[in-house]
Amino acid sequence: MANREALRELQNRLASRLQAARAEGVQAGWLAVESGGARFLFPLAQSGEIFPYAAPQTVPYTQDWFLGVANLRGGLFGVVDLASYVSGRPPAQRSDAGRAESRLVALNQLLDLNCALLIDRLAGLRNTDAFVSSGAAPEGSPGYFGSGYTDAGGAYWQEINLQALSQQPQFLSISA
Repeated sequence: MANREALRELQNRLASRLQAARAEGVQAGWLAVESGGARFLFPLAQSGEIFPYAAPQTVPYTQDWFLGVANLRGGLFGVVDLASYVSGRPPAQRSDAGRAESRLVALNQLLDLNCALLIDRLAGLRNTDAFVSSGAAPEGSPGYFGSGYTDAGGAYWQEINLQALSQQPQFLSISA
């Protein structure tokens, strides 16, 4: 009898949460990551699966930021060091502890590009409520930069439009 009441209570709570979610509407959502000392936001709709760091097989005669290819869950993915690509500097050497925290974030399959971005650390999920201000991307920034956001702690987060990134001629041209 007590189990039925607990089940009924759980169903009522779930129903009320679903109703509240429908009433609030859809909010923007991002995957928050850190890479090369910078904070980035990836739109959830453009982000794919997150993998633990897997050492990529190097490919000769490619850009410094293209680390090679990795077998991720049976698929062959090109691995791009995000910090190196954004900054234009060679990839930083990572310690064993740094690699343990690193992740590969695949682009969504709908973007039709088998690519994973190497990031230093996952920082969780964010929505617009997590930020106190927003603005346009800094002047002179790449076309794949979206809006910039500042959180309550004063940290600046740069949105990266992964769809726009995946269509950049430089991003698609990995040869050195």
